[in-house]
Amino acid sequence: MSRLGSPAAIVLGVGGLYVGQSVISGITFSALPSVLRDQGMSLDRIGLTYLAVLPWVLKFLWAPAIERYRLPTIGSSRSRRIVLVGGMVSAVCLVSAGLIGPERLLPLMAALMILAFAASTVDIACDGHAVESLSERHHGWGNAAQVGGAYIGAAIGSGLFLVLVDRLDWTQATLIMAALVVLLGLPFVLSPVSTPDVPRTHRPSLRDALRRVEMHKGLALAAVYTLTQKWGLSMIGPFLVDKGLDLSCLGVVNGVGGLGVGFACALLGGVLVRAWSARPILVIALVLQAGALAGLAIAARSDEVPKALLLTLALASSSAVMALGYVALYAHFMALSDPRQAGIDFTLLQCTDAGASMVGGIGAGWIAQSFGYVAFFGIAGFLAVMAVPAGIVLSGRSSKPRPSQDRFPFRQQAS
Repeated sequence: MSRLGSPAAIVLGVGGLYVGQSVISGITFSALPSVLRDQGMSLDRIGLTYLAVLPWVLKFLWAPAIERYRLPTIGSSRSRRIVLVGGMVSAVCLVSAGLIGPERLLPLMAALMILAFAASTVDIACDGHAVESLSERHHGWGNAAQVGGAYIGAAIGSGLFLVLVDRLDWTQATLIMAALVVLLGLPFVLSPVSTPDVPRTHRPSLRDALRRVEMHKGLALAAVYTLTQKWGLSMIGPFLVDKGLDLSCLGVVNGVGGLGVGFACALLGGVLVRAWSARPILVIALVLQAGALAGLAIAARSDEVPKALLLTLALASSSAVMALGYVALYAHFMALSDPRQAGIDFTLLQCTDAGASMVGGIGAGWIAQSFGYVAFFGIAGFLAVMAVPAGIVLSGRSSKPRPSQDRFPFRQQAS
């Protein structure tokens, strides 16, 4: 039976890609809204930046074609080839975004949409590779790479990037990020490739994923959980700018604070999920998020709130609780994914996550602009409380047996 390299090498490659993907997301969905608000753009126009989520929402449409190309009937997987091409396209789009500048929102959004298409395609290959290549007992390391890498990347994209914009300018900061994304993809491109000893007989398809009851519950959970966890975060950057924080200060908080708090809570989430399973951690994260959003709603009512308290609430909501909850959510996603077509199953769940993020992000800008931050954070906190019973029901698993190890000889063996 063929063997891959060590789980550590696989996790390193996957983790590097997640860091790079999150650098892109941090720039688009956290740093850019702060930059635009600093230039005086209205909140409803800032909310339009969430249209760049659209390729992440729709990537399930081309995931079957990518997965069938990635997993030929005979021979090694083509994951590295997909990642290499997608990474180069992503870098070119970042360079283009840097040359366009934030003042020209429509051309900038066009570049970011192409960037999102390339990055989301890379993500299909990356997720499929992670599920098929790691034995089940190493899935925790894969989840740590996903969420921990996401927070490292977000710290760079929403933190370091803002500092570079403030100290240098938009163009130079974006060019630096483009080079970094290329470097972060190298460990995956140089990582081992899965090679089966027997032909692959399963044909990956959306139909196979959608006919499973487990996936129906997973898709509903992804929508509910994302709307309640991410909706309130979309306006935290503009809110802190309106409270008087400059971009450099906000960048340091997002970078150093987000990295430290988010990464630590991602590790804590992995430990707790291993000890208690995903369901209780998902519920705890919803309750904690409701408390943090309620605190932000109260803080929005007053102009006398200390900046230290504002930053604490912001970090608790956007880093600590998010990291804790998403380790559990992604562990649940990985358990639901069929290793024979993991790129499709995991992608479908993530698309629902992205779709809920886009709807929430656009709606968040309109609500905050029309009714103010107090109403916005209050509504988001109320929805988090209301999602608790739904999370309990939807995170339960039926008695569907997971495909046995011997059916997938290309999967990484425990070492």
